[in-house]
Formats: sequence, C-alpha cells, structure tokens
Amino acid sequence: MGRTDRYMLSQLMVLFGFFALVLVSIYWINRAVVLFDTLIGDGQSVAVFLEFSMLSLPAVIGLVLPLASFAAAVQMTNRLSSESELVVMQATGFSPWRLARPVAIFGIAVAILGGVLTNGLIPASSEQLKLREKEISQNMTAKLLKDGVFLHPTRGVTFYIRGIAENGTLEDMFLSDNRDSEARVTYTAKEAYLTRSDGRPRMVMVDGMTQSLDRETGRLSVTYFEDFVYDVSGFLTSEDGIDPNRDFMSTWDLLTKTSEMAALAGDTEGEILETAHKRINDPLLCLVTALLGFSALLAGGFSRFGSGAYILLSIFLIIVLMIIQSAVKDPARTNAALWWLTYLPSVAGFGMIGVLLSYAAGYFRRTPKGEVSA
Repeated sequence: MGRTDRYMLSQLMVLFGFFALVLVSIYWINRAVVLFDTLIGDGQSVAVFLEFSMLSLPAVIGLVLPLASFAAAVQMTNRLSSESELVVMQATGFSPWRLARPVAIFGIAVAILGGVLTNGLIPASSEQLKLREKEISQNMTAKLLKDGVFLHPTRGVTFYIRGIAENGTLEDMFLSDNRDSEARVTYTAKEAYLTRSDGRPRMVMVDGMTQSLDRETGRLSVTYFEDFVYDVSGFLTSEDGIDPNRDFMSTWDLLTKTSEMAALAGDTEGEILETAHKRINDPLLCLVTALLGFSALLAGGFSRFGSGAYILLSIFLIIVLMIIQSAVKDPARTNAALWWLTYLPSVAGFGMIGVLLSYAAGYFRRTPKGEVSA
C-alpha cells in the first residue's frame, strides 16, 4: 500500500469514526428516551434500562454504518478537492480508478465489520433482548398494576382495573379469558388482591361475578361469588425461551434449511431467503455508499465554487438506492425465486460508481479548447 493510499485511508478512518459516533449517538438517544420512559415507568431499575440499551446498540450500529461510510468518503473527498490535493494527485498520473483504491479498501473494511454485525452480533443481541423483554413482561407489577388501562398480558386475556388503593387493593376489576376454544369466561369484582400461594401468583376476587359463554350453544352462565381465587400464573409465567423468529436464526440455516426454518418460524420461504440475503447485501452497501460518495465528487473535478452540487448529486443517488431497496423487499418476500432482487441496490450502486469514475477519467483526458490533439 503506497503512501497516498495510507494517507487517504487514515483520513477516511478518522472521519468514519467521527460520523459513526455522531449518528449512533443520535439514533441511540432517540431509542433510549422511549426505552427509558417505558422501563422506568413500569418500575424497572436503571440497570435494566442500561442492559436493554446495550442489547439494542448492535442494531443501531448496523443501521448507521452505510451512512457513516458515505459521509466519511464525501467529507474526505471534498476536503482533498478544496485544498487542491486531488489536483496534485491527478497531476502525478493517478487515474480516478487508482484514486478509488484506498476508498475501496476502506469500504471493504467497513463491510467486514457490517457482516460481523448483521450475521452474528445483531441476531444474537436481538434474541437476548427478546428474552429479557419476555422476562420483564412476566413481572407482576409491570403487567397488572396499571390502573385505567386495558392490558393484554398474553394472547386472549384482557385485564382492567379502575384504580389501586393505598393498601394495594385493586378496585373495580375486569378480567376476560378468551383462551379456551369452547368457552369465554369473564370475571368482574369490586375488589381484588394479588397474593402468592405454593410459589404461584393468585388473584383473590371479592364480591364479583363470573360469566361463562358456551361457544357451541351460545348459552351464557352467570355465577355470583363473595370471594374467588384465580390462578394468574398462566399468563404471568410461561415456558422458558421465545417463539422461533427468522431474525434470530443463523444466516447459514436460513440459506441451507430454508423450508425447515420457514415452517419453524411460521413464515414463507420468500421471507426467509429475503432475510438471509439482506444480511449479506447490507454490508455490501457500506462499500457501495463509500465509493459512490467518492466517485460523485471526483466526477465534478476541481471548482473554485466548491463541490456543493456534486454533494447533492451523491445524496440523491443514495436516496435512489434506498428507494430501490424498499421497492424490491415485497417482491422478494412474496416469491422465493426472486431472492436475487435483494442484491439489486448494490448492483445498481456499482453501476453508478462505474459510470461516475468513467466520466471522471474522460474528463481528465479532455483536450482543452483551442488545442488540437496530435
């Protein structure tokens, strides 16, 4: 690697670190505010908030990598152009393709980092985050002690209380259990208490009524009671683990065991393949965005008026790639045979880069007006 390559690469890495830190901070703060309000509002500790924040960090980093590599390439190229360093490099015989080499090396390094994130850290952290969310959701205080809100602790169960007295009594309680396919049971009570018996959570209802609707006959049975004990462990606790999800599965399994993974996750084969190939394409976009930002400014050449127009051009091209990425998602998920559409943004990006670098090379070889080439 030549001195010029090392110089440009060092500039890119410094700028990339700066932009990555700024973008990650912005995204993370936006998510942390919502997370803090949710967790602390549910009575969780600051330690839980910090744990959730760290588990969500890999996904945030993976999201900003292409943007950070693009911003670093644009800023570096703009600075070299404004200080005439690019002019000096070109005067020594460096072609646009040769100048793009350190940018490509930088893009490959970021792509490798992105590949580690999307294929390793992000699925693992997302799965752990889901597990912790489930553990938190099974917490009795966080799940049930919210007055004036209809809660759904688990599928088919609706819970509501009008208020909570100072001594912990639940006032005007409503509980609808719709999990039984044969009957729907609704409990109402003027008061209720949460207790534990034999290590299991129980709800003691006082002065209430039970309504049971037989789905087959449509018959409604009503029973009044002075006190009634209801086992709430069925929706406050459940088996360990979480439901299979394609976001947590390894890329290798998604590619080699597509049918099996689709059946396990309850998704289509198209959704499974789109997820797997997206994990491969997303790191490639880090290389594409870096080269695209560099090529767009290089094609503009040196101008005393700056590179503002070509910076806007590079941003426009990035937006085009994002539109393409969004447009191919649904077709790829609908039809498994169209998995190759996932790579269309990268292919289009490399095509744009080739056109821009070719234009830059032709621009540098132009014969000035008034001269006749030999």
